[in-house]
Amino acid sequence: MCGIIGIAGRSQVTDRLIDGLKRLEYRGYDSSGIAVLTDGALDRRRAKGKIKQLEARISESHMDGQIGIAHTRWATHGVPNKANAHPHRSGRVAVVHNGIIENYLELRESLAGQREFTSDTDTEVVAHLVDIELAKGLSPRDAFAASLKQLKGAYAFGLIIDDNPDEIYCARAGSPLALGIGPHKKEHYLGSDAMAMAQLTNQLIYLEEGDWAILRPEGYEIFDETDTPVTREITVIEGGPALAEKGKYAHFMLKEIYEQPETVTRTLTHYLGDKRERPVKGTDLAPAMDFTKFDRIILIACGTAYYAGAVAKYWFEQVAGLAVDIDVASEFRYRRPVLSENALFIAISQSGETADTLAALRYCQEEGLTTAALVNVMTSTMAREADIAMPIHAGPEIGVASTKAFTAQLTALAALSLSAAQSRGTLEDAEILRLTSELISVPRLISEALELDAEIETQAKTLAPARSAFYLGRGAQVPIAFEGALKLKEISYIHAEGYAAGELKHGPIALIEDGTPVIVLAPMDELYEKTVSNLQEVASRGARVTLITDSAGAAAGASMADDMITVPTSDPFTAPLITTIALQLLAYHTAVALGTDVDQPRNLAKSVTVE
Repeated sequence: MCGIIGIAGRSQVTDRLIDGLKRLEYRGYDSSGIAVLTDGALDRRRAKGKIKQLEARISESHMDGQIGIAHTRWATHGVPNKANAHPHRSGRVAVVHNGIIENYLELRESLAGQREFTSDTDTEVVAHLVDIELAKGLSPRDAFAASLKQLKGAYAFGLIIDDNPDEIYCARAGSPLALGIGPHKKEHYLGSDAMAMAQLTNQLIYLEEGDWAILRPEGYEIFDETDTPVTREITVIEGGPALAEKGKYAHFMLKEIYEQPETVTRTLTHYLGDKRERPVKGTDLAPAMDFTKFDRIILIACGTAYYAGAVAKYWFEQVAGLAVDIDVASEFRYRRPVLSENALFIAISQSGETADTLAALRYCQEEGLTTAALVNVMTSTMAREADIAMPIHAGPEIGVASTKAFTAQLTALAALSLSAAQSRGTLEDAEILRLTSELISVPRLISEALELDAEIETQAKTLAPARSAFYLGRGAQVPIAFEGALKLKEISYIHAEGYAAGELKHGPIALIEDGTPVIVLAPMDELYEKTVSNLQEVASRGARVTLITDSAGAAAGASMADDMITVPTSDPFTAPLITTIALQLLAYHTAVALGTDVDQPRNLAKSVTVE
């Protein structure tokens, strides 16, 4: 992994392939490369580091062609270096690959003595397999198809062949891949997502599981896993390249933090309707989502999306009386969970392609559960495979550290919990209307919270020198504490941990010493006094405490903290959304103060499409 772009055309492609790679930088990467066919001859360049290093390699001597593939790599097999960068080549074949070939060691051993390997990657074996089949006299089509049948694992491929100047071969199994239709159907494209092709086309074909295809300037052929020709639907993507521009902001992350009043409004409009009088009933979202049929919800996600689900557990249980299990997707199916057919499974994923979450969704489908996917990309694999697809409408999120997708997920889940409460009759209509009104006020409150930006930037300078930091909360603020700690460690590389404040005396307080930063989330609610009690415990041991609260909490706790961030007052139901904004800004400004790569933090990828 991590990003693929390909062009089959009649004009020069090198510059456009590089532009496509730049549009994929948001996914995170550690090396890049490009291969083109020039008069049918294969030419390849690769480089460790950022795309500017690849551009420097290309500038050393002319490189252009009418057919080409390019790749940004996030290391899974082998260290980040030029030798391990894609495209990989063997004989006539060059290939780019997202995913993991699980049986590559077995295949590599079977080729020992026959082929010389020049990298440590799993991908290189694919180039060797196809080249071997070509050497047997098979056509490129048959050689590619025969090679696919030898592979186990997850992959998205783009492959070109020397002396075969008009075709790109591609395949998808467990890792997303799309074809793009060019103007007047005289050029066609290949990409790991819509963003890669945003400057080229808005007409995409998403390959389905097991599909492979041949791409030519004038057209394409698609085959299923049995090599049978198939037709796949053309999807028109809304939005344009401007959605991926930073504009006046220094980083995509900051731009996306500031977009949240708008993105939350879009999410609310979908789930509350134009009148916004009350949440839509589950049966209005989809016939299968009747909350009266379910006695339990299973929420599955990874990373930031998991913390959105952890907040939703409080909401569904408190307002809808609906039991919720939440699991980390990478562990879920391996513990062989006991499942009830009366449970609703909800996968939460920004991309809709997260490998572990997708595997959990398929596991529950096999067990006969009703499945739903809460995603930002409605053309994603999860959205297509789940019984119910639910959008968050956050728009393209370029920064690797999720911000606006997280608050959009929270907003959708809050609305769904109110829908469940309405369907199940666990709240009076007046209370549902009150909480709906509180939810509608969130975009305004986020806007007010963003006005704290300069103040938080100043406070971030005191956090930047720290080696570690701790985040504390109670109730629904506990997952927000976890998310705040994750944001800080993701982009600033400061070790940070979130804890339920009541757990302090069960071990974590041993880590507190003079000057240790502790960020305490304590809006004024029924747990405020208990949280402040825990604040005093760390303060008495020398911690430097930052209290994030509302105006009432600030008045009560002003003498207890070293620093205070006073966010707009909100109902306890919606407070997690508001405190989140302060934590995002705190992490962002700390990272900027340290000079880290905010949008593309080291070792991270935007969408984890391998297990």
